Amino acid sequence: MKFLLSSLALAAAFGSAQADATLAVGSKRFTESYILGEIVAGTAQAAGEARVSHKPGMGNTAIVFSALRTGAIDVYPEYTGTVEKEILKSVEPVDGETLRRSLSGMGIGIGVPLGFNNSYALAIREERAQALGIHALSDLAKHPTLRLGLSQEFIGRADGWEGLKRAYGLPFPTPRGLDHGLAYEALAAGEVDVIDAYSTDAKIEKYRLRVLEDDRRYFPRYDAVLLYRLDLPQRLPKTWAALQGLEAKINDSRMVALNADAELRGRTFDAVAGDFLRGNTAGAPVPAGFWSRLFGPDFLRLTGEHLVLVFVSLLFAIVAGVPLGIAADRVRVLRQPILAAAGLIQTIPSLALLAFLIPLFGTIGVVPAMVALFLYSLLPIVRNTYTGLSEVPRGMRQAAAALGLTPKAILRLIEIPLATRTILAGIKTSAVINVGTATIAAFIGAGGYGERIAQGLALNDNATLLAGAVPAAGLALLVHGGFELLDRWLVPEGLRTPGTGERS
Repeated sequence: MKFLLSSLALAAAFGSAQADATLAVGSKRFTESYILGEIVAGTAQAAGEARVSHKPGMGNTAIVFSALRTGAIDVYPEYTGTVEKEILKSVEPVDGETLRRSLSGMGIGIGVPLGFNNSYALAIREERAQALGIHALSDLAKHPTLRLGLSQEFIGRADGWEGLKRAYGLPFPTPRGLDHGLAYEALAAGEVDVIDAYSTDAKIEKYRLRVLEDDRRYFPRYDAVLLYRLDLPQRLPKTWAALQGLEAKINDSRMVALNADAELRGRTFDAVAGDFLRGNTAGAPVPAGFWSRLFGPDFLRLTGEHLVLVFVSLLFAIVAGVPLGIAADRVRVLRQPILAAAGLIQTIPSLALLAFLIPLFGTIGVVPAMVALFLYSLLPIVRNTYTGLSEVPRGMRQAAAALGLTPKAILRLIEIPLATRTILAGIKTSAVINVGTATIAAFIGAGGYGERIAQGLALNDNATLLAGAVPAAGLALLVHGGFELLDRWLVPEGLRTPGTGERS
């Protein structure tokens, strides 16, 4: 009987562990990676072994690979050429076994070749190429007046612009970065002459572009594979077996068709992936209506995520910022360090701060996003708290002290009430700023309205982009109005006109 009870307990514990098993799939911020991420997540979900989440549009290679190494995600689609040049920084060509061995030392595996090669390339309009007699990359050197529009990632990659420029002796200066989702339209409009492209991009055919031959074989092969944490096959064997079933299931033309389904027909990434997993061909075009995108099935989820990001970080900022403002007012020697530190944090670019926080906390998503928003919220709260307290008339403090009130009582009964409106204005400013800044959090998988903005940029789809930007703007207006009502409720009418007294 004891043995039976023990067996049942072990089985229950194992079942609970299985039910609690999770798999986090990541993807980068361009159409193909979004689609592949959805395909990987859908395949894993169908295995029924783990609770699967997809963290889409996380950013460039450095961010996604860092998330994989720290365990924030378990698997994501990548390309062998990117692993070779960008991750391992190899100057010489590397074979598959060397890639596997080098990555295993980092706790990362490489496998499940999906079946297509998505190489980097440079592209130019067909009529322009014919007029100038440009067929290969080496021909570009003869036309130094051409205007280049290259993506930020291509400019900064080890296998990108600088290496290509040296290999072909190109005479062009490094251009300003252009988002990949906008580059094709800029080329079609004649604003640039040459862009970097992926060989499986659906818009190459749409805009009648000539992909220039890599006649000096600069670019390696970019075969699509999965990068995964080495413990994944043992931790989730059924899921891993299902993922292995994707091997060689997507050839070049199929990937082009999947990209076209999203970019040219306006279908969502999950719908495109769902058709692929069900064995369906390309679906019908979807009307790119703004209202249908705005109130799509993800609206409530994104709204909840955005509210959590904004108000939880704001709460922590209030808890920390008000005491710091009080300290800046009370302790003269701390005043400048506190105000300078809060101001310095505000100058750090948000994406740079997020990229720094990911390895610091060893995770992506809500935690680093929340910390970044907390830090950005501090300056208005700290400064307004200090300003509000410093403007309390000195005579009023002296009168309170003469009545026998302690410094703590003066602060609680006199100074804080008089400074309430100024402090509340700082909190309101932080809240409104947070609503906009929180959209950046989607680039590291934290969700919110920024998820739509990132997808809209990747697709160059104004309806999707606005479906993220408009509710963010509306939420900012609601937050502003809410704090105006709070101001009327908290601040007595006699104190609504800020005092003009200045403490000497």
